[in-house]
Amino acid sequence: MSLDKVLSIAGKPGLYNLVAQTRAGFVAESLVDNKRISVGIQQNVSVLSEIAIYTLEEEVPLRQVFENIKTKENGEQASVSPKDSKDKLEEYFFEVLPNYDEDRVYASDIKKVIQWYNLLQKHGLLEGLTAEAEEETVSEEEK
Repeated sequence: MSLDKVLSIAGKPGLYNLVAQTRAGFVAESLVDNKRISVGIQQNVSVLSEIAIYTLEEEVPLRQVFENIKTKENGEQASVSPKDSKDKLEEYFFEVLPNYDEDRVYASDIKKVIQWYNLLQKHGLLEGLTAEAEEETVSEEEK
């Protein structure tokens, strides 16, 4: 599955899968408990494919960060918990993304990335990321 249909909704825990669009917004299904909710246009929603992490040189797509974690963990759950100390989370994130911008990426952001990675990994939604990245690279080279 592509990250284009995975959503983070402000004020709601976990991640959601886009099910259908409606006139007033859309219907999303929770990856945590599989409950469906209706989301209005006025709610703050982020599509995971549009999120990037600041580094000292550029912004790295969240997809690439997930790939780095997946490689480091051999496809398993992250070895740190989002509840670990700030220092432990930052140390782990430096292993995953060595040049991330410490001034603009907070511990709360790292916690969220690790929670999201674990949730996507648990549901087997990280399998298509490598193919998705390759397709994107090919389409950029054609431009």
